[in-house]
Amino acid sequence: MIKDSLKNVAVFGQGFVGLPLALSFAMRGSNVYGVDVVKVLVEEINEGITHHTEQFEGKTITQILKEQLKEKRYKATTNAKEALEVCNNIVVTVGIPIRDSKYDFSDLEECVVTIAKNLKKGDLVLIRSTVIPGTTEEKLLPILERESGLKAGEDFYLAYSSERIAEGKAFDEFAYMPTIVAGINEESTKRAKELLEVVCKTDVIVASNIKVVETSKVFENVQRDVNIAMVQEFARFTESLGIDIYEVIKIANTHKRVNLLIPGPGVGGYCIPNAYHYLAPKAEELNVDLSLLKLAREKNRNLPNVMVNMLESMLLKENKTLENAKIGILGIAMKDYSNDDRISPPIEIINILKKRGAIVSAYDSAVPTAYDFKVDNIEQALKGKDAIMILAKQESYDDLNEKYIGMIEKGTVILDTRNIFEGKEDKLKEYGIKLMKI
Repeated sequence: MIKDSLKNVAVFGQGFVGLPLALSFAMRGSNVYGVDVVKVLVEEINEGITHHTEQFEGKTITQILKEQLKEKRYKATTNAKEALEVCNNIVVTVGIPIRDSKYDFSDLEECVVTIAKNLKKGDLVLIRSTVIPGTTEEKLLPILERESGLKAGEDFYLAYSSERIAEGKAFDEFAYMPTIVAGINEESTKRAKELLEVVCKTDVIVASNIKVVETSKVFENVQRDVNIAMVQEFARFTESLGIDIYEVIKIANTHKRVNLLIPGPGVGGYCIPNAYHYLAPKAEELNVDLSLLKLAREKNRNLPNVMVNMLESMLLKENKTLENAKIGILGIAMKDYSNDDRISPPIEIINILKKRGAIVSAYDSAVPTAYDFKVDNIEQALKGKDAIMILAKQESYDDLNEKYIGMIEKGTVILDTRNIFEGKEDKLKEYGIKLMKI
């Protein structure tokens, strides 16, 4: 049983982070309001519909959602006032989008203003969005005090806890990934730690101050951006050397202090591509040089162009050009086994191909978004193509067996960015199909 003070929770934002988090609280016995401004999303969720691909302990997120709706422990709503009248624990997962390399604070600010106007004495506000270091205390705290007329640390409590999940593993990582927290004062930290322990079944680590937690979260994402930029250069080197980058990485990672990521078609999603841009404004304010991080971001941002140029080189060797070439694509999600197409390198690659005159047929069994280049099945993506690009894996085609290989015409070139054809190189060669892996 959880304490009465932890039973009523409002989670603002019901996207890839907010919905699994809200359901995690509900599964542990809290009464949860999932607040979002998108009316259609709220209506779908309340009907038990979600396109997320999360699962936990043998259940899909759809099953979990329907169970919590039936038990009346979870409800999605656009009515923030209704939720805040009931809930004394308020968790914010609304993000700060990056547009044209500039951050847009408006969504988070609007959310916090709404919360502040309905804030009650004794409420806890826990920020779990990824933010520019300093945001919680320098931007959000003044808004909360001004709009509520209450004093932070005395009349209400404010804390920050970084969200550290990977999409597809949200429930598991909310429960078993160590969680970091800090508050504006001792009581804020204590209240936030107790709330987080409802969901987190491993360590909830208290940091010395909020800026430490905000900064560590951004650093966690930026280091992966730099790692990916590095392994992309390694991939170009191994291609020229005539050896397999995946084997090289596997061998290198047997060293206990080495953790190379694997190359791919680009860096997608909401976290890693945005991370540098969360640091840059504060670095500029502090007159700190982040040129290495900036270079890594620029290199990764250009990867879709690199992929298209590689495919073009393969076609030219077959006396074909990109213009009017029929290109089949498998995977338009931003990463393997995801339905998230936000900041998706495959989408950017497709747009570049189309601008350069290619005819694109793309298939992804998990992404629900409608696009004019999407086809209904894998056959339409493989048959009759000049070239095929593997850009993201899904469970329905993470093993392309001989049946599917047989659909690919002799002379087709394949650029495999996800190593899906590992172990099938000889079979492709037997069918007269040219393969390049990165």
